[in-house]
Amino acid sequence: MSAESEGGEGNSSQPIHGIEIEKDVRVRLRDGVQIYVDVFRPDAEGEFPALVTWSAYGKEKQSLSYPPQVYESRFHDGNVEAADYEFLVPRGYALLIPDPRGVGQSDGEYICPYSVEEATDLYDVVEWAAEQPWCNGNVGLIGYSYFGMIQPICAALHPPHLKAIAPWAVPADWYRNCYNDGVLNTFYHRLFTDIKTSGKAVSVLKRTLPREELDRLVKAAKDDPDLKQYVAVYQILDYPDKNPVLFDVMLQPHDGPFYWERSPYRVYDRIKIPAYFGVTWGPPFNEHVRGAFKNYLGVDVPKKLIIMSTRSAEPRYLEPEEQVRWFDHWLKGVDNGIMDEPPIKIWVTQRGEYRYENEWPLARTKWAKFYLRTFGRLTTEPDRWSAPPDAFAHVPPNVTLTPHSLKYTTAPLPEDTEVTGPVALYLYAAIDQDDANWHAQISDVDATGKARLVTNGWLKASHRAIDEGRSRLPWLPEHLHTEDAVEPVVPCEINEYAVELIPCCNVFFRGHRIQLEISSNDPPEMSESGPHVCSSRVTLHKIYRDRERRSHLLLPIIPQI
Repeated sequence: MSAESEGGEGNSSQPIHGIEIEKDVRVRLRDGVQIYVDVFRPDAEGEFPALVTWSAYGKEKQSLSYPPQVYESRFHDGNVEAADYEFLVPRGYALLIPDPRGVGQSDGEYICPYSVEEATDLYDVVEWAAEQPWCNGNVGLIGYSYFGMIQPICAALHPPHLKAIAPWAVPADWYRNCYNDGVLNTFYHRLFTDIKTSGKAVSVLKRTLPREELDRLVKAAKDDPDLKQYVAVYQILDYPDKNPVLFDVMLQPHDGPFYWERSPYRVYDRIKIPAYFGVTWGPPFNEHVRGAFKNYLGVDVPKKLIIMSTRSAEPRYLEPEEQVRWFDHWLKGVDNGIMDEPPIKIWVTQRGEYRYENEWPLARTKWAKFYLRTFGRLTTEPDRWSAPPDAFAHVPPNVTLTPHSLKYTTAPLPEDTEVTGPVALYLYAAIDQDDANWHAQISDVDATGKARLVTNGWLKASHRAIDEGRSRLPWLPEHLHTEDAVEPVVPCEINEYAVELIPCCNVFFRGHRIQLEISSNDPPEMSESGPHVCSSRVTLHKIYRDRERRSHLLLPIIPQI
């Protein structure tokens, strides 16, 4: 490797090479199946590290060259999430973009994502790359969302030549990615339909379950009145080949082995190589944010974490210099100082700059309880007397355009107030049905009354049981979602509900107000990520916030330096 490609501006490799492209290179997997891989590598003599990126979205669109599309563009494609070969290859890397088995022209059938079988196929591609004459034997994994999710699963299999990974926007728990704390997210109707159009997909459950058991699960799903509100989703129960991945998810509303196999948190102890986790602040893609922190905290390897500004273009254009610095260090052996920096790098949106941190949550956090009060107030002092509860009615969205909610708002803040870290809401509440959804969101309300969404979270009432083993109470209440832990609500009984909101970083400026909104459905601004399946029944929600039942929001306040 020429020394002039190492270091330089930003302490990362500089673009000194042209690009050689090999399309549809055949790679034989261990069971004899042939898949097709596009290889982009420097047009120079010598050996280079290889980066492999993997998903079922179709390799062809991942390498199309066109100007970055902002999120609002009609041409924006959120599934263009592989790395940018035009950036990486000139800097001395080979980039491989395969079509997995059953996708595109590759042989075989495509089965539900993130399985051990899929990770094993990726293992084979990693080892194939390491054997090529243009490779120096060091291989990394790179990519965003799906391209990131498969990385920890593959790393846990220990491919000998896999030396580092950079899984960005990766949920830690695939159950909670499909069911946000028990609430089905229909975003995956669109996403998994995209997967189907890229490959010859088949249902795992149709393949593995006895017909009687499959029919029982289908009937249970078809009997769910909540699902019937979402016709495009519901029809998949009759036509599973339209979207076999979502079909499998819809038939499994509780956590279990299907999700465990596909969840990075289950393999933390088996990951032995350096990992750089990254994500953009949410919402709308909340599980990406939650997962980035949990994955970072969960592995015991050389690691880093970057939380970037809210996504504004295709993910392949997000901080590529940072990824090059990472792989320069681990695949090229360049001493560029990246591991000498504090391990966590977060974007403070209102300040327009990055800030380094050493731990999460931040050691200097001052945890503050903001109590729900009468007249929609949100204060750091609780009520001193008892009072009747607040209430709102959930009316199904197939009969109304007006979502009902309750709002609690602070007085104008006397000084800039930074909220950075995990957020939790503790509600004492009752519903008049045996189940319902809770949705909570925090907004930054400026002096004109304009509200900007900061973070949010969901909880299905019957899934309220706390997972004591995974929770870090009080700031991280995690829930059990297995079938034996789900318990219908006794109508009108008062229960405590601990709602985990997505970690956030927001500076509420002087004169702004912190607003908590509690509802049973998604806010309009969350429509881009797909609606969550809500109750089909009119439901009365009562929230208690009196002397005995102090419902409160727990916020991580960061003192000004």
